[in-house]
Amino acid sequence: MSYTLIIVALPFLMFLFLGLVGGKMKPVVAGLIGTTGLIISTVLSYIAAGSYFFSVGKIGETYQTIVPMNFEWLRFTDKLHIDLGIMLDPISVMMLVVITTVSLMVHIYSFGYMKGERGFQRYYALLSLFSFSMLGLVIAPNIFQMYIFWELVGVSSYSLIGFYYTKPSAVAASKKAFIVTRFADLFFLIGILVLSFYSGTFSFRDLTSPAGCAFAQSITDTFMGWSVVSWAMMLIFIGGAGKSAMLPFHIWLPDAMEGPTPVSALIHAATMVVAGVFLVARMFPVYIFGAPDVLTIITYIGATTALFAAVIACTQTDIKRVLAFSTISQIAYMITALGVSGYGAHEGLGYMASMFHLFTHAFFKALLFLGAGAVIHAVHSNEMDSMGGLRKYLPITHITFLIACLSISGIPPFSGFFSKDEILVAAFEKNQIVFWCLYFCAGLTAFYMFRLYYRIFWGDNNKVYQHTPHEAPASMTIPLIFLAALTCVVGFIPFSEFISTDKTVFHTHIEWSIASLSILVAVTGIAIATWMYRKKNTSSDKVTASIKGLYTAAYHKFYFDEIWIFVTKKIIFNGISQPVAWFDRHVVDGFMNLQSTITNYLSRKIKFTQSGEIQDYAWAFMMGAVVIISLLVFI
Repeated sequence: MSYTLIIVALPFLMFLFLGLVGGKMKPVVAGLIGTTGLIISTVLSYIAAGSYFFSVGKIGETYQTIVPMNFEWLRFTDKLHIDLGIMLDPISVMMLVVITTVSLMVHIYSFGYMKGERGFQRYYALLSLFSFSMLGLVIAPNIFQMYIFWELVGVSSYSLIGFYYTKPSAVAASKKAFIVTRFADLFFLIGILVLSFYSGTFSFRDLTSPAGCAFAQSITDTFMGWSVVSWAMMLIFIGGAGKSAMLPFHIWLPDAMEGPTPVSALIHAATMVVAGVFLVARMFPVYIFGAPDVLTIITYIGATTALFAAVIACTQTDIKRVLAFSTISQIAYMITALGVSGYGAHEGLGYMASMFHLFTHAFFKALLFLGAGAVIHAVHSNEMDSMGGLRKYLPITHITFLIACLSISGIPPFSGFFSKDEILVAAFEKNQIVFWCLYFCAGLTAFYMFRLYYRIFWGDNNKVYQHTPHEAPASMTIPLIFLAALTCVVGFIPFSEFISTDKTVFHTHIEWSIASLSILVAVTGIAIATWMYRKKNTSSDKVTASIKGLYTAAYHKFYFDEIWIFVTKKIIFNGISQPVAWFDRHVVDGFMNLQSTITNYLSRKIKFTQSGEIQDYAWAFMMGAVVIISLLVFI
């Protein structure tokens, strides 16, 4: 399967080509070239998935790990070296399909959405770089290659979030995303170094093999009561928490909506924010056998983040920010599912459910963001107050958006129902507190998504628009229809027959005792949203007034941005950085300045000895000779 190299290499070549010469060609030509490269990568990804899952990758009831390419790049010791290559296993092959499919839809959609934008060629070059970065991350055979592409994902997101570089809010958002994720990535790097020091390898095959996990269990060194493996895996998770916007690193993601809407779809559905989930899944055997205490912490961070983000999403009025907090909540679902998972076939239900939800979420969340883009394209505003009754003007966008809302709410037979149900079953079997937290989140999800749906497409049915809204062009509606079709069918994939913790096939079925509760809470959330928002009325104002304190706090995102600003500016900058800067200027620099002052003073005092006149040198020579002779005679 060495042809998989083409899947990764083509987007990189498109980036180089469009970045260097794209500005010299017509925008539409640049877009077509970038899209053609993604089409080829997408087709090859589907071929690779079919070949892997139904032919070369499967031996009996077990999927093997295939390394079609690997070469040594940097060697540190006989065992420790950084390689570059490709590793194919069930989750990496799945991610190839997800990334290329969503990225291709974004490429096609952008022809309509970004038409006439300044920097159109640069935009397509950066899309290719973003796709290349994530593809390189998921096929990495070792954790250091993953880290290299992990950072490249950060650079790509920085460039695309700040695409409108003349807009101050976009520049601020890109810097915020870059700084927050770099801060978390520092811990990731430290964790990699600690883990590789004790394990002697960067290789995923060695780290996650039974021997590697046994090695992790055998390490007895501790620090502050925790094993060094637990510390390493916690530090690695912090890096994942930064990328996937888990508490308290979530603050960058809502602001990332300042970038073009198709970029938001790419970030939220297929690339940046799922990287943290993929990281934990990739390292899962080490977590479950070498650091189970860290996995417990991950569980509660995920459950808390899911609830926290869902509550905030109920109060936001910018449609892209509602979807941003929805993404945080859904990613937290996936993280929590990994946390409650065991190892093995049925014991690893949470692992399978997490990957299943990542798969289904990619399609319906891309559909939601692209649908939101079509709405923004029609009314030129992100605010719900500027919308209402749009179902009459945007019939295709309306139907496809409704399908996505039903899916994320967990209504059968849409895909989100099947994957979310598996997560709830896994949580119910492992941790009742977590289950009820996720169950409540499921109701909130249905509520805030249909609050969004009704306020856009129903609500104020007599809304008068300055310019009559119209449906998006075919380049935008075709991706919506395609993603809606996927949202309707991918839930029926027997996912457990492809993805499991130990790469063996197992079979699952719907637990109707849990599924019925899930459907009930979803229908309840939808019913409440229908009552409050289907028609313009005062019921929502009355409810808001009754919980004014909670609503205000949630609307302001529980003041986490203000807390971070206080911590960084008042504590870190003023309390730590300024004293360090004072010490550097006055003590370190002062000591060096003192040495230079003394040197200059002494130089001025003795410089007459270097007058350049021969008689002075002869006189000094004679006096020196006299002194030496006197010493020899009289001593």
